[in-house]
Amino acid sequence: MIVYGSSLSPFVRKVMAFAAEKGLDVELRPNAGASGPDPEFLAASPFRKIPAMRHGDFALADSSAIVAYMEKLKPSPELIPAEPKAHAKAIWFDEYSDTIACAAGVPMFFNRIVAPLLGRPQDLAAADRAEKELLPPSLAYLDSVAPAAGGFLVGDVLTLADIAVASPFVNLRHLGIDYGSSHPRAAAYVDAILARPSFAKLIEGEPAFLARRAA
Repeated sequence: MIVYGSSLSPFVRKVMAFAAEKGLDVELRPNAGASGPDPEFLAASPFRKIPAMRHGDFALADSSAIVAYMEKLKPSPELIPAEPKAHAKAIWFDEYSDTIACAAGVPMFFNRIVAPLLGRPQDLAAADRAEKELLPPSLAYLDSVAPAAGGFLVGDVLTLADIAVASPFVNLRHLGIDYGSSHPRAAAYVDAILARPSFAKLIEGEPAFLARRAA
């Protein structure tokens, strides 16, 4: 199975951590090279969004669609609960991550870190606006629902909810944003999830990659 993209994307990181927790053998492959976008990536992702996936002759885009496929492909361990209420909560937290947490983090990360690496214009006003207006309510919500140390968002086991929610907070680390003093419960919860091997192996190489691109 091939996943196209970079783990610097919280959406790609979510898919790769989900696959690792499932025990699936997945190759993370850049979606573009020196000659331009990978044709197989373009075939899998018609709107050029990452992540995209190829598994044999089956191709798919969108992180939530990809993890849904992985869940059916390898049902154990169960990461998207079958029980109706738990299932709905896991889907809600995935949506919170995609549309609330990432909406706050992506403008900051792209404009402050990624844009200069790509030689693209920075919109620092958009980054500042996201930090001032979008990040605080996202953090406040997570702080209000985060479980006690060692706990999980849905039930008493790891689910998609935890993987999806923790993923964008890696980018806040790269940005040097400290929210531990203002939102300690959220920070402790996120740190515990990101310490899992499924995330730790991805995260450890990301600062080095950023440093190489900046050099």
